[in-house]
Formats: sequence, C-alpha cells, structure tokens
Amino acid sequence: MFSAKQLTPDQITALQQWAAKGATMSDLQRHITEDFGLAITYMDTRFLILDLGIELIEEPKVAPKLEEKLTPIPTGAVTTTIDHMTLPGALVSGKVTFSDGETAVWMLDQTGRPGLDPDTVGYQPTKEDILAFQTQLRDLIQKSGL
Repeated sequence: MFSAKQLTPDQITALQQWAAKGATMSDLQRHITEDFGLAITYMDTRFLILDLGIELIEEPKVAPKLEEKLTPIPTGAVTTTIDHMTLPGALVSGKVTFSDGETAVWMLDQTGRPGLDPDTVGYQPTKEDILAFQTQLRDLIQKSGL
C-alpha cells in the first residue's frame, strides 16, 4: 500500500501543479511512476490524491448536439404491437405508430380502461387512425388469448 509519506514536499507540489493543469488520475499515476520512480497502482493513486486533498479538474462534458426535432416519417398505415414485458400496473401494453409517423405507448389497466401516452405532448391521432388502432388492438388481444 502506497502512502503519502513516501513523497517529498517537492513531489507533492509537482502533483498539485500537474492536477491544476488538468492531469487525469492516469496521468498522475504515470508521473509518479516515471518521474518519481515509484510503483503505484491506480487505486493507490486515487487514495493518494484524496489524502493530499488534490482536486482534479474535470473537463465539462459536452452534450451531443441535438438535431432539430426529428419529424416522424408518415407510413400511411397504423401499426400496433404488444410488449413482451407488460408495463407495471397494466394488464397488457404495447406501442402504436400512427399513419403520420407519430408514436405512442398504450396500455389496458386491470379494469380494462385504455390509456395512450403519445411521444409528442398534446398529439391527437385522427379518428381514422384511432379506429384502425382499436381494430388492431382487439385482434392482437384476441390472438394473444387475453
């Protein structure tokens, strides 16, 4: 087990300076091994940095640019599927893609009440799509034996 007592004050200062310049934990481990001639594990390096109170500078994580909202691709048909793993609290659940490309999660609760959660807030499918969805849903449930 490596101890901070094995380092000289100059070595500690060097570690602090490297950390202030943005060195990572791996960089510090490499410096200790190559520059100071001391064998140290990654875990010991972590403990050493904690013991010495050295703050590592983390580069801000850049969130990937989100492209403009993706426009659903109209397929002209409604498709309905049943989940293999039913949503909690549901008797049966699945997904539906409407003719304009919008998607939603659907479920029937334990009392048989339907629920529809569209991916786009406020989305309202057309009456024709709702009728096609209801027909497909009835057929899927009958085929599944529920």
